[in-house]
Amino acid sequence: MGAATARQMYSRDYKLALMSPSESCETLAAELGGIAQRGRAENASDLNALFDLTMEKYGRIDSVLIHVGGPPKGDLLDIPEEDWDKAHDMVLKPVIRMAKLVTPVMEEQGGGSIVNITTFSAFEPSLTFPTSSVYRVGVSSFTKLYSDRYGPANIRMNCLLPGFTDSLDLPQKFADMSSLKRLARADEQAKVAAFLLSDDSSYITGQSLRVDGGVTRHM
Repeated sequence: MGAATARQMYSRDYKLALMSPSESCETLAAELGGIAQRGRAENASDLNALFDLTMEKYGRIDSVLIHVGGPPKGDLLDIPEEDWDKAHDMVLKPVIRMAKLVTPVMEEQGGGSIVNITTFSAFEPSLTFPTSSVYRVGVSSFTKLYSDRYGPANIRMNCLLPGFTDSLDLPQKFADMSSLKRLARADEQAKVAAFLLSDDSSYITGQSLRVDGGVTRHM
């Protein structure tokens, strides 16, 4: 989904600064004429390096997409405390840290947009994804607080809550959970992310938008 969103933003004439744990960010940046910093979102030093590289190259930051990997799983009370700590570091802290980095820049520019990709299970917690369910709803809560605090500065923050998507090799039973009886395509998720990142969604903030094909029943 991250790569698909990068391509969507490129098609909208955005200049890109990418990060991933592997060389994939460097390969995609070369393809799209952007820059890349290899690293992990849960590492503060890697986020700082990406921020510094972006400001050095472009001198501004208009839109930020935060998309982290899946945190540890397990039977609810068998999950060790260190795995709960790891989930906190993987899921919630990167959002807070990135907000602290880019907010002063966006305030000076007169606005910006931040999108956090989380999960459909944020508001219908699943025992299959316990740590993710707990901490990603925390991201939605932080997102609403942030949107209230920095909306007057024309800085928006929203969450995209994807359902099961074809970027993962998933069995048919997950596709069948959707009302559409198929997995989402990564480019479908990316189009929504690009909408939220751009001025097309200029009056949307503090929201957690489910793009799950009808998997959840939450109304």
